[in-house]
Amino acid sequence: MIAAIYLFAGYQELSAQTKDSLKEKQIEEVVMIGYGTAKKRDLTGSIAKVGGDVVADKPNANPINALQGQVAGLSVVNSGQPGSQADVRIRGTVTINQTQPVYIVDGVFANNIDFLNPSDIESMEVLKDPSSLAIFGNRGANGAIIVTTKRAKSGKTTINLSSSIGVKSLDNRPDLVGAEGFKTLYNEDLANQGLPAYNLFNLFNADTNWIDTIKKEGGIINQNNLTISNGTDKNKVSFSFGYQTEDGSIKYEKFDRLTMKFNDDVKISDKVRAGFGITGSYSKLPQLRSFSSALNATPVVAPINLTPGDYFGLYNSLPQQIGAAQIGNPLAVVEGMRNTQYNKDFQFNPNAYFEFDFLKNFTFRSNYFVTYRNGTGRGYTPVFDVYVAESNSSTPYSGNLLTGINQFENRDVTFQQNQLLTYKNKFGAHDLTLMAGFETINREYSSMSGSAKGSLSNPLGQIPNNPRFWYLHSDFVDSTTKVVNTSAYKQRQASYFGRMLYSFNNKYMVNASVRNDGSSQLAPGNRFDWFWSVGGAWEISKENFMSEVPFINYLKIKGSYGDLGNQYTPYSYFGYPIYVEGGTGVFNGNLYPAFVKAYEEATDLKWEHLKSYEFGFESMMISRKLSFDATYYNKKTEGLLNYVIGNPNYFMNAGSIEAKGFEFVLGWKDRISQDFTYSINGNLTTTETKVLNTLEDGYKVFYGPAIYKEGLPVGAFYGYIVDGLYQSYADILGSPASTIGDVAPGDFKYRDVNGDGKITPDDRTIIGDPTPDFTYGFSVGADYKGFFLNADFYGVYGNEIFRNWGNGNSFAPFNYREERLERWTGAGTSNWEPRSYTASAYNRENSTYMIEDGSFFRIRNVQLGYNFNKGLIEGLGIQALKVYFNVQNLKTWDHVNGFTPEFGGSATEFGVNNSGYPNPRITSFGINVTF
Repeated sequence: MIAAIYLFAGYQELSAQTKDSLKEKQIEEVVMIGYGTAKKRDLTGSIAKVGGDVVADKPNANPINALQGQVAGLSVVNSGQPGSQADVRIRGTVTINQTQPVYIVDGVFANNIDFLNPSDIESMEVLKDPSSLAIFGNRGANGAIIVTTKRAKSGKTTINLSSSIGVKSLDNRPDLVGAEGFKTLYNEDLANQGLPAYNLFNLFNADTNWIDTIKKEGGIINQNNLTISNGTDKNKVSFSFGYQTEDGSIKYEKFDRLTMKFNDDVKISDKVRAGFGITGSYSKLPQLRSFSSALNATPVVAPINLTPGDYFGLYNSLPQQIGAAQIGNPLAVVEGMRNTQYNKDFQFNPNAYFEFDFLKNFTFRSNYFVTYRNGTGRGYTPVFDVYVAESNSSTPYSGNLLTGINQFENRDVTFQQNQLLTYKNKFGAHDLTLMAGFETINREYSSMSGSAKGSLSNPLGQIPNNPRFWYLHSDFVDSTTKVVNTSAYKQRQASYFGRMLYSFNNKYMVNASVRNDGSSQLAPGNRFDWFWSVGGAWEISKENFMSEVPFINYLKIKGSYGDLGNQYTPYSYFGYPIYVEGGTGVFNGNLYPAFVKAYEEATDLKWEHLKSYEFGFESMMISRKLSFDATYYNKKTEGLLNYVIGNPNYFMNAGSIEAKGFEFVLGWKDRISQDFTYSINGNLTTTETKVLNTLEDGYKVFYGPAIYKEGLPVGAFYGYIVDGLYQSYADILGSPASTIGDVAPGDFKYRDVNGDGKITPDDRTIIGDPTPDFTYGFSVGADYKGFFLNADFYGVYGNEIFRNWGNGNSFAPFNYREERLERWTGAGTSNWEPRSYTASAYNRENSTYMIEDGSFFRIRNVQLGYNFNKGLIEGLGIQALKVYFNVQNLKTWDHVNGFTPEFGGSATEFGVNNSGYPNPRITSFGINVTF
């Protein structure tokens, strides 16, 4: 279940007489609807518009991150790791494939918007309903986010400079035991196994907090932007440049990005227009690390050996009996392998259009887009020694004797063009807009990756720790160790589409869209499919009888139904045989690879179809100070695209998933005096998901701790219900017998769900739902004589998180969660934390013990600033000047043992706490000046 709450508070010099006209403008605002624009008042669907100012002054490299809590029905789960992608879902999960919405940036389709500078964004529209999404055909099922970037406006030349600098700090962190707690629990574990206590704690007597050891103290995020624009009636030109640098929460994580944007719009004549633009970005991606080893490594080891002697200054190995083979010294990983991976990303997106009006009511527009993305990387595996205290000797870290290198490059090129014919006319009480279009999209992707090692026999020596030599063709490389992989695919799509927007007497509206998509990914003869929608709305407040209800200023009821498509799968060729290596054969004494089909080609496969409808109302009351919107939505995907394991594997359309819920949006905006304005806004969204049917009766698939099964929520966690702990052998004898492992006092007492008198795998059941019952948010804002204060709050309620760390394991002693200090040590000492015993996997079965309450509340953002009065700055040649202080992720209250309570994932496995990565608190100061 999903929800959000959005607040906008702005300061404008408005007289009391112009206040009502502003409210009317909000109803008349123009929004992007895909291949065009429309007045929001004339639409029958649900489109939420977010202004560029909402994302421009927030410390986020990816503008989508700033939308968390801003739009009802939009779920944004941020990672916090520099350069990472957020998990974005609109109105729930309704597929077993990709869940991300489609992005449209100035008309071109994109997989994400990480190449955009937030300061370049004019507005972002979130499209949620079938009426607005059907125009995107087989890309519309997951929703859409339309991004419009800034362009020059008529007027004199303006120069805008903005800069901000922020400092990161950790809000929450996992609770782990210290050295004494570890010694107690570990020796108790050994005793319960009948083994002697560990006798080398005299060598390992430190008390190391590994999180503090590898975290980055005071990481910096710095954003700088320059925009120059000039516009006349004939020509409008703008250019922008941005530079951002960001430290991660772990040492030596560094993200750098340059962005640029250029637009030139030319009015050739009163009826002919043309334009050209370029958007580009160049990023140096961080060498990403994880806190996983810091959570698992025993605290009794010091990071570095400080004992005088031959091995002074080496990183310490973990104890040989306590994880040395499985867990590396976390600091050795971070420092010993720092700056050994150089990844770069380059994106270049030129676009052009030509547009002309003819026959009074017609407009023809021709658009051309190119998206070029190139990712490259080179990496190095160093060799260095660590100190082994038990033998007072050194050994190569991770047993690695040879240096190594890796290299990759991937290239993704897409050419998109569309031809649009629009007819607009008003005649009498009728207002009609018709649009017809044709579009093609050609995409080509290729990648190469390889690795190699050095050699001890190479006369040049091992591969040096110098990027000059990190190439597969380097003379330091042992050619016999080279491994190279390549891949490539092509995708083609041709589409025909149309849309009608009709209004009668500005009271009765009808919207309809249709699209026919053809795709090369499907088999010949089955490539084209139809998608459509229809919607209606009635602005009741314009009826004469509503004059008797004076406090209602605006009321519109609306509804829509549509059939949308989902083409997002990890495969590109369903109708042709694809061969992969499946063995070897010997011919004439030589060994050759043998190839088998990766999967059986499918001649009748179709894209998933989403049947969706919604109905609701929009309203404004009390002199348009109060607004209230409510919507019910229902989405059902049919013909899910299944990849079925068999002999051979094959694809099949089967099964359906439903998501449904409500959205509520409430707002209040008012002006107390000429100098003071304030606003309070919020929304709440619920979503309930359910797998209606699957491939066949009884079919189920496990995705980690989650299960895909008929009748259960999407991504439901599956396991045993814990009813406490066995307190004695008498308790065990009086309980259902376990068939899944031997038990003893202090072990979990699993529930006999099916009542057959024993504990078997059939007693597993749903133990959690990662989708919240509802997500909510609210914002408040006030402005007084140029001083402004805005605060955003965000939270979720009713979801479960599956904790996938700190549950113990049998192959290596990991560190313990702090809760383990409350473990069972005798009858009555605990009824939840089991005894310290890792020799059996019984207590590690997926169960409610691993389930955490995912509900949380967060102060998402607080900003205090001042807009200087023009009279104070115009003498300096400055048009506008704003300074502000901002705190993002000020505080989060949650019930999860980890850095964050938020965890994204795939369509079928999400909400899994794998130790996570912090969403840091960022305290920043910024300035924005326009000349």
